[in-house]
Amino acid sequence: MTNLIEAEHLTRYYSKHCAVNDVSFTLAKGEVLGFLGPNGAGKTTTMQMLCGNLAPSAGQIKINGFDLLDQPKSAKLSLGYLPDTPPLYRELSVDEFLSYCAQLHGIAKASVTQAVNKAKERCGLTEVADRLIANLSKGFQQRVGIAQAILHNPEVIILDEPTVGLDPIQIREIRTLIRELGQDHGVILSTHILTEVQESCSHVQIIHQGQLILNETIAGLNQQMDTGTLEVATRLTADANALLSIPGVTSIDNIAGNRIKIHHSVTANPAEQIAEKIIAAGWGLQELTPIKRSMEDIFITLTKEHGDL
Repeated sequence: MTNLIEAEHLTRYYSKHCAVNDVSFTLAKGEVLGFLGPNGAGKTTTMQMLCGNLAPSAGQIKINGFDLLDQPKSAKLSLGYLPDTPPLYRELSVDEFLSYCAQLHGIAKASVTQAVNKAKERCGLTEVADRLIANLSKGFQQRVGIAQAILHNPEVIILDEPTVGLDPIQIREIRTLIRELGQDHGVILSTHILTEVQESCSHVQIIHQGQLILNETIAGLNQQMDTGTLEVATRLTADANALLSIPGVTSIDNIAGNRIKIHHSVTANPAEQIAEKIIAAGWGLQELTPIKRSMEDIFITLTKEHGDL
C-alpha cells in the first residue's frame, strides 16, 4: 500500500518551547487517521506543518511522494485542507465561492462547473448553491469548508476540528461525510472529541505535550478497552484465595460489602469457572459483569503516564 503522507521526526520549536517533539507517522489511501489530544498538545501545529503553512524546526514531510519543503507546489496539489475556522467569503454565494476556489486550485476553466457540482453533491450543498454563505447555518458553512478542500479531488484531506460548534444532527452528518471521503482518499482528522475518533476513524494517534503517545488501529484500541475485569457481587463473603486459584485470575480487589473486582488475563475468560465456584461454595451469586474501559479511560491513563494533564 502506497503511503500518501510520510512524516518523519517532525519537531517544532517556538523560541525555547518545543510544541511538537519527534513525531513520525504515515497515512495510506483508505485510512482515516484520528489525531487526538488535549488542547495545547500540538495538534494544530502538526496540521499546519503537514499543510506547509509552518516549517518544521527539524524532520521531513512527503505528500504523495513529494517532499513538502523541496517540491512544495507538487506536494500541495495532492492536499486539501480545512482549518479549524473555515476560510469562507461570507458575502459570496456557495456557487461563487466554490468557483473562485476552483480557480485558486488551478482547475481548468472547462472543468470548473463539473468540479463544483461534484463537490456540492458530495457535501450535500446542491440545494443551497445560490444562497449567501453568511445566511447559512454553521453546519452548512462547515460543509462549504469541506467542499473547498475536496474540489480538486486531492489524495490527502486534512480536517482540523471539523465538527466544533455544530449541533448533534450536523455532527452526525459531517462524520458520515468523513467516513465516505475516507473510502477514496487518505484523511487526517484532528480533534479532542473521543467519540469523533471512534465513529469516524480507522486509526488513532494520541499526542500529548508534543509527543505521540499512542499510534493504533481502532480495532487494536477496542482490544485495549477489553481490560479483563469482572465485577462480582455475592450474598455471602467469597473466599478470595479460592477464586485466585482459578486459572487466568491474576488479582482481586474488594469494593464494598460482598462486591469484588476480579482481574484476569485478557486471553483467558474464567467467568464460567468463577460462577461455578461461587455457586458450588454456596456464596450466592448475585451479579457477574464484565467491565470494559472506555476510550476516555485509556486517554486519561496514557496522558497521566506521560506527565500531568
